[in-house]
Amino acid sequence: MNVTTILLIFLLGAVLTYVSGNKLASKIALGFSIMAALASFYLLQLYLANQNISFNGVWLQSPKVFLSLQADGISLAMVLLTTCLMPVIVLSSFGNIYNNAKSFYSLVLFMAFAMTGTFLATDGLVYYVFWELALIPIYFIALIWGNGSIESRKKAILKFFIYTLAGSLFMLIAFAYLYTKTGSFLWNDLVKLNLTSTEQTWIFLAFFLAYAIKIPIIPFHTWQAKVYQKAPTVGTMLLSGIMLKMGLYSVIRWQLPLAPLAAKTYMPYVLALSIAGVIYGSIVALKQKDLKKLLAYSSLAHVGLIAAGCYTLTQDGLSGAIAQMIAHGFVIVGLFFAAEVIYRRYDSYKIKDLGGIRSQTPKFSSLFLLLVLASVALPGTYNFVGEFTVLFSLYQINIWYAVFGGTTIILGAYYMLKMFQNVMLGETNTKAFADVNWTETFVFVVIIAFLLLYGLYPKPITDLVTPSVKEILTIINR
Repeated sequence: MNVTTILLIFLLGAVLTYVSGNKLASKIALGFSIMAALASFYLLQLYLANQNISFNGVWLQSPKVFLSLQADGISLAMVLLTTCLMPVIVLSSFGNIYNNAKSFYSLVLFMAFAMTGTFLATDGLVYYVFWELALIPIYFIALIWGNGSIESRKKAILKFFIYTLAGSLFMLIAFAYLYTKTGSFLWNDLVKLNLTSTEQTWIFLAFFLAYAIKIPIIPFHTWQAKVYQKAPTVGTMLLSGIMLKMGLYSVIRWQLPLAPLAAKTYMPYVLALSIAGVIYGSIVALKQKDLKKLLAYSSLAHVGLIAAGCYTLTQDGLSGAIAQMIAHGFVIVGLFFAAEVIYRRYDSYKIKDLGGIRSQTPKFSSLFLLLVLASVALPGTYNFVGEFTVLFSLYQINIWYAVFGGTTIILGAYYMLKMFQNVMLGETNTKAFADVNWTETFVFVVIIAFLLLYGLYPKPITDLVTPSVKEILTIINR
């Protein structure tokens, strides 16, 4: 058994979900999502037992391309994030009714297949194929099943598609150039290249453009808030919980090892952009009157800090960034689900239309509050572990990076708690708020349990990723 098993489960699940029909689609999708999660945990045990779970086979002879899928601690952490969130995301959708449900859930599983492949691929061309494949299902998910008028959805989704595709083309050109230097797209061969500082600069910038758009880092963020708002909540969860991690993961896996000299040269500028995103996202979130847009800008602020951790080129920075990727994936999915639960009752994301929910449903209020506290990195949650480690790495570079980066905690606490007050407290809405059902409660409990468990005991994840982080840093500092 190797990592291709997870890919096959998602791909087969996408096909069977489509042919099963609309009535069974959601249940089939959930079943295959759970199967993928169980398979990933089994593969983790094999990996920890030092068994080979990678796969390598020839795909094309000219140019020479290998279907190379390698598992190390970092890639496995991202695969586990994907496979653990997928059942939660699918289950969270059970309270909604989708036209042509078989197509909807089939696209969701196909997107999981592509994202998982992106985390595992170590042949540059195969990685690029998976990277682009992930863009196709989210385009149709947001366009067909999104919110608002069809015209507004078209405008927002097309901008996202063009931005992402254009940035990725520069990455493809960079891979083509590297192939001419070594005759291989394999990661192990590419990281051995001795490129000049000029070559590394162009490679670094080509990759940066692709990743800065996907993450996003300002000023490449303009697509994000609208797409998060217009996409159905499942689509927003996939984008914020997993897909943006493709960009952050790729910075560590591809950009830094392939252009280490350029990474060190441009580190101050990239750190400045990333931290500017923290401040910008937080300030804009303060002004939002739409719950979904507020969460979108909150996500922008948090991923800016994660990106800063990646570009510190330190062990604490990379380890903290990976921890925060995982924590952010869970908490942002939980927060967007809370917004969806409210929308199901009140048919609105407008904060002014909400209020007094706590007096009607203390259970939902308590669950929502725990997610809010995790989002602002309350000690005892996994978000605190990630953010503290990243801020410590920034302090090691320059104290002012840590000071400005820390604004995500201060401003985040302000706008998130203010949002909670306006939504959950205050005057009661004239419309009754039905309490959360068992399915909704289960989704919240799973997410919160993960954040608390690894907030108190983060060692298993730290031990998993540390050897791979050290290997990456050895390549960067060679």
